[in-house]
Amino acid sequence: MPYDDNGIFAKIIRKEIPAKIVHETDTVLAFEDINAKAPIHILIVPKVPVESVNDLQDDHAQIMGEVLLAARDIAKQLNIDEKGYRLVINTNSDAGQEIFHLHVHLLAGRKMTWPPG
Repeated sequence: MPYDDNGIFAKIIRKEIPAKIVHETDTVLAFEDINAKAPIHILIVPKVPVESVNDLQDDHAQIMGEVLLAARDIAKQLNIDEKGYRLVINTNSDAGQEIFHLHVHLLAGRKMTWPPG
């Protein structure tokens, strides 16, 4: 299915919808999840139009590295880097992906269990 340029994350990236932004670069935007699953729940979104991991191309390697570096920087900024945090990428419906713009969940502020469910 083609990328939806009118999706909620595209609108947040364009600043058409407000969000509590915690980190921004030319290529990555991170903001608080309004449907938080942990005391700290940040969504880290590449600014390129990619629906899911399945849609990544080889030339997206740089930006996905920047997404992970943003997670590292946010964890340091929030002082959760030492205690711990979880990064999650859901791909398609069975995995729980609801917004079809690739994004990474940064979860922290409570003890995480395994397996997730």
